[in-house]
Amino acid sequence: MTLNKRFINGVFIKRYKRFFADIQLDNEIATAHCANTGSMMGLLNEGNKVYLSESDNPKRKLKYTLEVIKTGKANIGVNTHRTNRIAESALQEKKLKFIPGIKEIKREVKYGENSKIDFLISTNKEQAYIEVKNVTLCRNSGIAEFPDAVTSRGTKHLHELGKLSKKGIRAIMLYIIQRDDCDKFKIAEDIDPVYAKALKEAIKHGVEIFCYNCKFTREDITIDRKIKFLDA
Repeated sequence: MTLNKRFINGVFIKRYKRFFADIQLDNEIATAHCANTGSMMGLLNEGNKVYLSESDNPKRKLKYTLEVIKTGKANIGVNTHRTNRIAESALQEKKLKFIPGIKEIKREVKYGENSKIDFLISTNKEQAYIEVKNVTLCRNSGIAEFPDAVTSRGTKHLHELGKLSKKGIRAIMLYIIQRDDCDKFKIAEDIDPVYAKALKEAIKHGVEIFCYNCKFTREDITIDRKIKFLDA
């Protein structure tokens, strides 16, 4: 996913009201939009280096968006609005080998009970429904975790995928780990045991789980490689 501009360097000050973050730039303190509604556990330390994107839209109230937070040497992508773009680019570039021969990609298709799937993929042989989640949490070195807060919406999505799978329709849960310091992934059962239980049930019904981490440059955030899912 090539960005239109290079990211802007800044230093994190604070996040507040969920959607706002104060960032120290060279000559000013700017308020940036924070698209991530999760807890962002372990990332919100004052003094962390950050990358912002800048919008040219004059109608936007906030011209900056918080994109990446650095902790130590790790880059963590926190703009959840970019997650599906990263996944879509990987699908278009055939980097996701679990679904070969893609002929058509549809976004935000209605399914289930008042839900929308992130991607409906058509190949010569089948259709596949793909739900995408952005992952930022890492509490143990090298192990990414999801979720970082209770997610009733995420649990609902798992139930919907399970229903599809029971009907013989291919259903996929794709975790995009927007970090470059993790090579394993697991569910944070202590944070949301209901979600963890729903995932186990979804897997029993045939829902497939795939996890990919990301790599970062000052212009790009892209899929890097498939990483191991630690299925408890």
